[in-house]
Amino acid sequence: MVYWRAIVSAVWLAAAGAALAQDRGTLDPKPLPPLANPRDPATPAKELFGRATRPAPLDPEPIGFYSHGCLAGAEALPVDGPTWQVMRLSRNRNWGHPALIAFLQRFAPAAARASGWPGILVGDISQPRGGPMLTGHASHQIGLDADIWLTPAPQRELTRAEREEMSATDVVREDRLDVDPNVWTDQHLAVIRAAAISPEVQRIFVNAAIKRAICRSARGDRSWLAKVRPMWGHNYHFHIRLFCPRGAEACADQDPTPAGDGCDASLAWWFTEEALHPKKSTKSWPPMTMAKLPSDCREVLDAK
Repeated sequence: MVYWRAIVSAVWLAAAGAALAQDRGTLDPKPLPPLANPRDPATPAKELFGRATRPAPLDPEPIGFYSHGCLAGAEALPVDGPTWQVMRLSRNRNWGHPALIAFLQRFAPAAARASGWPGILVGDISQPRGGPMLTGHASHQIGLDADIWLTPAPQRELTRAEREEMSATDVVREDRLDVDPNVWTDQHLAVIRAAAISPEVQRIFVNAAIKRAICRSARGDRSWLAKVRPMWGHNYHFHIRLFCPRGAEACADQDPTPAGDGCDASLAWWFTEEALHPKKSTKSWPPMTMAKLPSDCREVLDAK
């Protein structure tokens, strides 16, 4: 638990960022103003990558770590599919490594079959060239992370206004000790399980209350539960993270998940006062600059 105490403050900031995922979009997105001196070494990397509107015309490559990297050769998930719809189109964050885009196109119908939902609603994936984001996420930088709303897609195509303004479903009780039984269903569990049993998936992040509900309800083979990890926030959506694709030498995988199903004392810690009400850190960190990212990210950013 010493390790967890050391990171509580840092993750509090990540949880605050996760809340931004429910911010409304806009029907009239405006381009960001140009930077006065984009080559200034002190320029935050998020200001540079946040202004890239198209992918880097390079071979597909996830570069670096999920929270410390960039993405070459990104591909866009079509905003509409037979069993998915992309939300918050104004953010232009429906880009990912081709392996993730292909996975989502397979996962969406599998999730629909498993749950009986008409389809899934897809939140943020990555920016066109990955990298740090101006708002909302510390990860999602190398095109291998995707947020799936805990809201079934309707049986009709959502309007542009609905995609920008509707909120995802909060399935967690107000006290954060368990799921809300009036909202959480077996269908939610089925959708998360459909992702977790996929061999490409490295981790799935959910609110600890959701993990508690899954531990209580999962039947049969429970090996997939190891991939479902508790994390602050994530009460409106769950976060899918893929392994680095085979042959992606510039990509750094996360450490393997711990042994077991994760339904033991490590889960109980998430319901302690320390975890439920982490103290806000008074320390500030300077923004990440290009010098702190893998050197290949400069090529990704500059590619025409």
